[in-house]
Amino acid sequence: MALPLSYNVRNLRARWRVNLLAVFGIALVVAVFVVLSAMSAGFRAALRSTGRTDNAMVVQKGATSELTSSLPRDAAERVLVDERVARGPDGAPLASPEIVVVANLRRASDGALTNVTIRGLTPAGFNVRGGIRLVSGRRFTPGLAEILVGKQAASLFGLKLGSTVKIQKREWDVVGIFASEGSGFESELFGDLDVMAQEFHREGIYQCLVLRLKDPLSLDGLAKAIADSPAVQLEAKQERRFYEDQAGPTSKAILGLAVFVSVVMGIGAVFGAMNTMYTVVAARTREIGTLRALGFSRRAILLAFVIESAVLASIGGTLGCLLAAPANGLSTATAGPNFAELAFAFRITSQAVVSGLVFAVVMGVCGGLFPAFRAARLTIVNALRAA
Repeated sequence: MALPLSYNVRNLRARWRVNLLAVFGIALVVAVFVVLSAMSAGFRAALRSTGRTDNAMVVQKGATSELTSSLPRDAAERVLVDERVARGPDGAPLASPEIVVVANLRRASDGALTNVTIRGLTPAGFNVRGGIRLVSGRRFTPGLAEILVGKQAASLFGLKLGSTVKIQKREWDVVGIFASEGSGFESELFGDLDVMAQEFHREGIYQCLVLRLKDPLSLDGLAKAIADSPAVQLEAKQERRFYEDQAGPTSKAILGLAVFVSVVMGIGAVFGAMNTMYTVVAARTREIGTLRALGFSRRAILLAFVIESAVLASIGGTLGCLLAAPANGLSTATAGPNFAELAFAFRITSQAVVSGLVFAVVMGVCGGLFPAFRAARLTIVNALRAA
């Protein structure tokens, strides 16, 4: 017959000081795992929310990012006449030709130089991109050296409405701060396409062309037509998928780091739990003999100790998730797809919490299994003789 759960609960309370060490060891491992998972999830979310599903991103064939793409303006004009491209009320194609460059600015926190993505676009680009709203100020005036600053970039570089920033050899006026639903655009600076092209010597080329489609399902047909055209060396992808693909390598690296660090720390936590359970078994040798004499089987003893270890680990896992909770929403920055700073917020997802709890239980079971086998193998006579 099986031992009642109340027996396990009573023993956990009776030896709470010893058990507390194992709980905190597992809690620390789970907290680190959840925080690093939240970092990975936040980075993915920042790029996943960048772009629309009904937009097509046209770049140079084989380009791995906007920065590495070069799209001649005459080639872009050929794409714009495609009947699958949506038109505005004035009959003009809903398209946003853009240039993307990287410049150096100093971080407000430590004054170190770091890269920032600067995007040149036309006023129509705001409607094509979508999801971009002004937090303060106004949009830039075409033809003037004015820029809009994403709210994450404003925080990262200490830029405010009305301030000026030197890019290249020119002073630019900050006329607006914008938000973009938590997307990667919030880490960028926006300026007028023609002014930017002249300043960065990008006349005659774009880095990308964003198109609004009449029907999102027509993307495959448009992509095939562009790929098959001998006149242009371009390719088209769904805009959101384009940015998601760029998140892949960095996101996997962060998640891999989370797993590696957690496994290394987890091994230590397993040995800590194992040591705790061996101590518990040694202290309860006579008690185990009494249980065996009362008719409880070896399997029941084994299961009881494994359950105790798993319960300890579950408590540690829950505590670890609570310790990690304050990290949710914290902002940080790392190198993005264009080799520039990409600011994003940590996101503790339900998947990370569940994974952390499962990881905790696995550590607990592994740590309690060998001590449980030792307890189950004790003979009644030897156990009752124990001092």
